[in-house]
Amino acid sequence: MRFGTKGREPVYLDDLSVGQTFASGPYVMEELRMKSFAAEFDPQPFHLDDAAAEESIFRGLAASGWLTAAATMRMLVKGELQIAGGLVGLGVEINWPRPTRAGDTLNVTSEIIEIVPSRSKPNRGVVKVRHTTFNQKGEPVQIFTANLLVFKKPAIT
Repeated sequence: MRFGTKGREPVYLDDLSVGQTFASGPYVMEELRMKSFAAEFDPQPFHLDDAAAEESIFRGLAASGWLTAAATMRMLVKGELQIAGGLVGLGVEINWPRPTRAGDTLNVTSEIIEIVPSRSKPNRGVVKVRHTTFNQKGEPVQIFTANLLVFKKPAIT
């Protein structure tokens, strides 16, 4: 069962179960955006200069991991997992198993891996979600595991 697509009700803690998956995307990574982002936020040669990138560990121009993370966030906000109250992160672990390249078409699959209701605040819980960002070849370019604050459905009075 999928929740939260456009036109549907927002997703609450009560709607989620371990193993559920949600889709997001696509997003095309453009070289100009890669270089512009890197120039401002991550000005390393392998993000900015084609020749330097060829000589680097990446063997070619690579998007900053932070740009991949930002693109992932955009896809999540526009994707199927529309959590009521927004995607409020309480902590993350992020990995980049391979570089994102210019021209890559990205998409995200989100999987619910843990749900922990709050003991002290019964109207909410923490949901651990693994967001895997894939390129067009189906290769993961980012694995982003987040603990999200998720509220229960409001009581109807």
